[in-house]
Amino acid sequence: MPRKVSSIAPDWWDYTTLDDDIIQAAARLTPEKMPKLSRPGFKVVFYDTLEEFYLAEALEYINAWKQSTADNPAGICGPIGPTEQLPLVAQVVNELNLNVRSAHFWGMDEWLLDGREVPASHPLSFEKADRELCFTRIRKELRMPDANLHFPKADTSAYRESWDAGVRCVVMQGGQGDVKHWAFNDPPPRKGKFKDQPPPPAEYRRLTTRVVDLHPLTIAQNARTSGGGNIALVPTKAISVGPVETWKAEKVSIWHAGKHDNPFGQRLTTFMISQRFVDTSVPMSLLADHPNVQFNFYRGGIGTCEVEMH
Repeated sequence: MPRKVSSIAPDWWDYTTLDDDIIQAAARLTPEKMPKLSRPGFKVVFYDTLEEFYLAEALEYINAWKQSTADNPAGICGPIGPTEQLPLVAQVVNELNLNVRSAHFWGMDEWLLDGREVPASHPLSFEKADRELCFTRIRKELRMPDANLHFPKADTSAYRESWDAGVRCVVMQGGQGDVKHWAFNDPPPRKGKFKDQPPPPAEYRRLTTRVVDLHPLTIAQNARTSGGGNIALVPTKAISVGPVETWKAEKVSIWHAGKHDNPFGQRLTTFMISQRFVDTSVPMSLLADHPNVQFNFYRGGIGTCEVEMH
């Protein structure tokens, strides 16, 4: 039986093409039921305050970097959404006089304009945000050299090689977008051999860091969260870390503050991963096959899927 056509963007795959039974089961999840979906390899954690939430997110950086030595370097791959943890990371490093010079950091993604990564001077640059919110705030004698900071470029070769250069990625940290992606691992267009069915999970898993076309929902979301709603400001292409690199991380930790994805989206991916239901129209669901995934929720941001007219 043919899959449904997206109700968001008919030329793309996305979660609206799933069976109604899955969508309805996810929408019925209450906050009380969500932690019970934890299973071996998948843990659901709740935080009661935003202060606890962002501090716990920042401490993942600290705990990863504390494991790093000159002989056994380690690091973290981090997101831009959310960003509130980044100044806390710098503050903790400085207050503890923590020497992180051997540690590493991978940026997850970056915008692409005119065939090149946007420069760090661009107002939407992810590298700019990482540097200004975190790395330039760490005292110079404590922070890692620029060679240990890996930001994806249009030519992805150096970035991809950095994942195989003997540095252990302790954790890949991320948020979740409206289209249920991590980084910019969006669902693909509905064309060619994927016109009637989305790519098989095994095929999607072979994707490395690459230039991607962005789903229309992703463009709209980034305008909402970062551009004051100005969709024309947001590039339509980006560079994204891939599933191949994601599976090189010892742990994948996703942070749901309720600002990036909505109440339904937070429930949908939790449900699909817990049930090991993998479908590439919902890229986040691929994490069901990763051996160590943690979903972190701010309780006040989970919301409800009940109909409310505004």
